[in-house]
Amino acid sequence: MQATLETETATHAPELPEAMRAAAQYRYGGPEVLQLEQRPLPAVGDDEVLVRVRAAGVDRGVWHLMAGLPYLMRVVGFGLRAPKNPVPGMDLAGTVAAVGKNVTRFRVGDEVFGVGKGSFAEYAVAPEAKLAHKPANLSFEQAAALAISGMTALQGLRDVAKLQAGEKVLILGASGGVGSYAVQIAKALGAEVTGVGSTSKLELVKSLGADHVIDYTREDITDSGTRYDVILDIGGNRSLSKLRRALKPRGRLVIVGGENGGRLLGGLDRLLRAMLLSPFISQTLTSFISGEKQEDLQALKEMAEAGKLTPSIDRAFPLAEAADAVRYLEQGCARGKVVILP
Repeated sequence: MQATLETETATHAPELPEAMRAAAQYRYGGPEVLQLEQRPLPAVGDDEVLVRVRAAGVDRGVWHLMAGLPYLMRVVGFGLRAPKNPVPGMDLAGTVAAVGKNVTRFRVGDEVFGVGKGSFAEYAVAPEAKLAHKPANLSFEQAAALAISGMTALQGLRDVAKLQAGEKVLILGASGGVGSYAVQIAKALGAEVTGVGSTSKLELVKSLGADHVIDYTREDITDSGTRYDVILDIGGNRSLSKLRRALKPRGRLVIVGGENGGRLLGGLDRLLRAMLLSPFISQTLTSFISGEKQEDLQALKEMAEAGKLTPSIDRAFPLAEAADAVRYLEQGCARGKVVILP
């Protein structure tokens, strides 16, 4: 059971409740393992912030942690038989309810967004270093969907692919959470953007600023003969040989996750093959694990306030329907982001 809030290590408003509603799970499985329950408020460490969650983002990482797939993730520390943290969710936006004694950047009442632990709840704890002040022009729902997917897109394009103005970039999965940000960030970096999606989602991709779109149900990424400086493959399942045919001789392929590599490795085998092949060819084939960096949260905030980045919210679900929110994402229905409202 989680400890209650220790008043000697946190400064907080006196009206904090003793308990909160949360969606919790005590075994791995499908969305049905999530159940709504009352839980004590999480304890606040010296360098942490207690956030009254106004909205929580749902991403593919939530599904993987809920299902315990691929199995490899259980071995590396997320819990062999059940998740170590029973309350899922990391993306959040809300108001500061309490701060640890070492926290200097935030005060009670501040509106914040970022990455915490157990955000599918009315309250969640986040390290001070993984929060930023909420963009003034975004709603809590929009801000809650920004941090993890936004940082993944930003780091993949700016830091790993080193995308330059005037280059051609192909974004696979352009209508999803990471992809919807990648289209906008690539445009902000001055690239010529081609987004790939299904028929029903192409209008969204165009509205995000893509210069060209490809309907993968009707044509292949190699049909036009265009070759790209950068390909950002988000959770894709295309073979490396096909991706290489769409890439310029010195182009860069960045693989972001994978969803079709089996229950054991979950696509890791394709990532390893790409990285092993890369030193022996002129193209660069790589992947990365996104980091939760305060400076990147600030960069996303500034882009949003400058009108260069707008979260695309498909649906918002109440906390009691958290299982439905994850199921909706799992089924591939989402256009952009899905959020939960505690």
